[in-house]
Amino acid sequence: MESSELLVDAFGRLPSTVRRVVHGLSAKELNSRPYPDGNSISWLIWHLARVEDAQVADVAGHQQVWTAEGWVDRVGLPLEAEDTGYGHTSEQVAKVQVQSAEVLQGYYDAVSARTVAFVSGLSAAHLDRVVDTSWDPPVTLGVRLISSLADCLEHVGQAAYVRGMLTSGSSSGSS
Repeated sequence: MESSELLVDAFGRLPSTVRRVVHGLSAKELNSRPYPDGNSISWLIWHLARVEDAQVADVAGHQQVWTAEGWVDRVGLPLEAEDTGYGHTSEQVAKVQVQSAEVLQGYYDAVSARTVAFVSGLSAAHLDRVVDTSWDPPVTLGVRLISSLADCLEHVGQAAYVRGMLTSGSSSGSS
């Protein structure tokens, strides 16, 4: 298996996982926080999409889907356009309120399509390119992509857990 095939497969699994988490949930359920300072499903899915979008756009040399394709306006959050949720306080997390599962899914699907298109053309040599010299050792493209993937998997897993908490005892909570 080529490196690009592995990356396409790995990143390509995320949209269906996001879909399973948000499918059938109301805006109230998506925006519900499991405890006062907890992260909602809305925040977790928005944040994972924003981080993947920002990191891949940076290394690929293109604009973020969030702004380039108008998702910032469609989602309509009271946050700065460049905000990815990194380091959010509880008050900032509370501002991430979406109107529907479809808007979250739509944004993530657009991000995923851009990511998969980018990684599908990468060779092993591309993955060795240094993309961030502010770390010791410097970060390569391969390390940045795996870091982004790991972050997305962690947050979608957290969102699935929150969904389970919200839907426990109902048929919509089954896997």
